[in-house]
Amino acid sequence: MSFRWSFPVRVAAALAAAGSAVLLCAPAAAAHSVLISSSPAKDAAVTASPAEVVLEFNEPVENRFTELAVLGPDGASHWEGGPVSVVDGRVSAPLRPLGPAGGYTIRYRVTSGDGHPVSGAIPFRLTVAGPATAAAAATMAASPAVDTSVPWWPWVTGGAVLLGTGFAVARRVARANT
Repeated sequence: MSFRWSFPVRVAAALAAAGSAVLLCAPAAAAHSVLISSSPAKDAAVTASPAEVVLEFNEPVENRFTELAVLGPDGASHWEGGPVSVVDGRVSAPLRPLGPAGGYTIRYRVTSGDGHPVSGAIPFRLTVAGPATAAAAATMAASPAVDTSVPWWPWVTGGAVLLGTGFAVARRVARANT
C-alpha cells in the first residue's frame, strides 16, 4: 500500500518549496553609502580658507541629485565657489575665500548606488577671519524630488512566478502519484 497525499497538501507543499527557493535565492539588501572622511574634517579648526571641500564615501555615489553647500556662521550665507564634482565615491566643490571667523557647516545630499538619498552636515571652525563676503543663498539649485517608495510590480511579478511554480510542481506530483 502506497501513501498518497491529498491535493491540498500537495499544493501547500509545492508552494512552500517554491517559496523557500525564492527566499534562499534572494540577493542581500544593498547598504547606503557612508561618509568615511571629509576635508575639512568634522569639528576641525582651520586658520585659513580651504580651496575646496572634499567628501569621501565608502562606495561610488550617483552623479544626479547631488547637493553640496557650505554655510557660514550666520547659517544662511553660502561659500561654495563652483559646481559640484562627483567621481566614484569622491564629492568635491571649490570654495570662495571664507569670511568671518566662526562655525561653518558643510551640508550634503548624495544618492547612493542603490538609489537612496544620504544626507548630513559636517561642522568646522574658521579661527582667523578672511577678507570675503558671502554669496546670495540662491546659488544652490533645488533638485527634483526623489521617489524612494518601493515599486509594486516586482511583488506582483514574484507572486505570479511563485503561484505558477507551485501549480506546476503540484501538477507534476499529482501525475507521478497516479
